[in-house]
Amino acid sequence: MEKRIQNASLLVDASLGHCFVDGLEHRDATAIYNCLRAYAAIDNTKNAEETFRITVVAPLIQKIIPHGSSAVAAGSSGDGLENDYQQIKECIYKDCKFLLDISSAENSGLHVFDFLANSILREVLFAIQKGKPGAFSPGRPTEFLKNYKSSLEFLAYLEGYCPSRSAVAKFRSETIYTEFMKQWNLGVYFSLRFQEIAGSLDSVLTTSSLVPIPNLDPGEANYQDLTLKQSVTLLDSLRLCWREDVLVLSCSDKFFRLSLQLLSRYSNWLSSGLTARKSHSTSTSTGREWAISAVMDDFILVIHDIRCLEEHVRGDYLQHVVHVLSSCSSDVLESVRQSILQSGQSLKSLEPLVVKAVVESLVEKSVEDLRQMKGITATYRMTNKPLPVRHSPYVTGVLRPLKTFLDGERTSRYLASETKKEILLCAATEITDRYYELAADLVSVARKTESSLQKIRQSAQRRAGASSDISDNNVSDTDKMCMQLFLDIQEYARNLSSLGVEAVNIASYRSLWQCVAPADKQNTIKL
Repeated sequence: MEKRIQNASLLVDASLGHCFVDGLEHRDATAIYNCLRAYAAIDNTKNAEETFRITVVAPLIQKIIPHGSSAVAAGSSGDGLENDYQQIKECIYKDCKFLLDISSAENSGLHVFDFLANSILREVLFAIQKGKPGAFSPGRPTEFLKNYKSSLEFLAYLEGYCPSRSAVAKFRSETIYTEFMKQWNLGVYFSLRFQEIAGSLDSVLTTSSLVPIPNLDPGEANYQDLTLKQSVTLLDSLRLCWREDVLVLSCSDKFFRLSLQLLSRYSNWLSSGLTARKSHSTSTSTGREWAISAVMDDFILVIHDIRCLEEHVRGDYLQHVVHVLSSCSSDVLESVRQSILQSGQSLKSLEPLVVKAVVESLVEKSVEDLRQMKGITATYRMTNKPLPVRHSPYVTGVLRPLKTFLDGERTSRYLASETKKEILLCAATEITDRYYELAADLVSVARKTESSLQKIRQSAQRRAGASSDISDNNVSDTDKMCMQLFLDIQEYARNLSSLGVEAVNIASYRSLWQCVAPADKQNTIKL
């Protein structure tokens, strides 16, 4: 009995198959409808879907994406899918739509069929796997992404034939749909993009020096007037993360994380270099040498680029990212916004460190001239020279590095006025601090030396029987030194004033005045 049932079933399937094929070939809507009703009644939808695939879909797709012997005859046309999909869409509309309309008709009872997935998509996937397997390869990221986006567009086109949302959900739940999506290895694609983008930035950040770039037209190159290759590469890398021909929206969280990592890498590169410079490290650690060998003009470019990058990241770049992710929830967008703003703030926080490096360099250069102050001791110690009447030659050079810096072409072009004022005031204050330290030490040593010599003279006079209370109206060597220093700091104050800094407002200058000024001028600073 069971065998007879099987034979009967096979006979029914064969007869139904012949009728269905005949109906498809002649586009007989009534015959097709009746056959589909029969297939649904005997719960054999797979045979109907397979018959349609073999009879109608396969020959059409084979012409567009040939494989096997036909592929050899047709020759290779590359692995691009965009044009193929366009032709397939036309074929679907021309040769498949009639069946899709019948099976999706309202109240037809034929909703159990899914010709879109199990006939059309299945054949398309098979053809690509056999005829263009390279289309799925992420090893060529640009071509891979084009094919992936074309495929998503093709799937969206197929979904357009679904009569309802539930039909779309059913289409997406089909095994062949899942299998088709698995062909696109987005994890490998992102890894390759990560290596490309992060590697590009890392290669320029590990160079041993800063690399200025030629002047670019900001409007044409859109580099925000950046001046260093390291900064331009960062900006390029950040933009690359969100470029249409790079970004995969379903991986946007990974690309967002990468963009934050790029900003962090740049910030760490700056901070670690500045730390190495401050500690006078002789380490040859990759990525730090630039700061150790950098000169003041280099730091001007760094300050300028930090400011430009910070403004761009917290402005146009933030707006662009939010626009790209506009389909996300408001909570996600707010989180993205805060993360980018924080990264911009981290960049901004580095500017004072670079300014400090500039100030330290200026102070060191000025101190080289200040050390000539020691010559005052040799000039007046036991030489019977008269009281000085003009300032020492070294004073003219003390502020020369600062003036040269402020008048420099790069300073005028790249530093904001408030930054220049900050550097001027900080440098002037620290130079004056060092001036006071050196002068106070010189005066202290001179007075101690004079006191010792005075005791020796008095002891010698007592042994010789001479009077030890003879008044010496001559000016002491220490007084001469103090007078020389007094003349020097007056000239120094005038030089400061010419730069726009009033010495009287600097605490260490007031202490310096108290240290060397004559008794009758101690209370009033008058230049």
